[in-house]
Amino acid sequence: MSVPTLSPTALPVTEFAEILFTTTLQESERPALRLVRAEVRRCLDAHGGNCAARAAACIAQEAGDHPEQTARRMRWALRMAHDVLDTAALPVAC
Repeated sequence: MSVPTLSPTALPVTEFAEILFTTTLQESERPALRLVRAEVRRCLDAHGGNCAARAAACIAQEAGDHPEQTARRMRWALRMAHDVLDTAALPVAC
């Protein structure tokens, strides 16, 4: 029996941002919100319940290897997380 994964839009903003941080998406690409949501979904599907722990380990590694870039990337990931989650909360127009 497979365990259902959590919807990306059901995640807290910080967890969504942490997972996004670990993806290959780049701020310079200006990814569409649907692409960001799909990429976080892919990570959730691939790693399931271990996704948040995996993200935390990756962020810690990046902070050690590239401290000058980590804060900027996390600010971008947080902005995107807010945008995706705010959009997901909007009611669908009839």
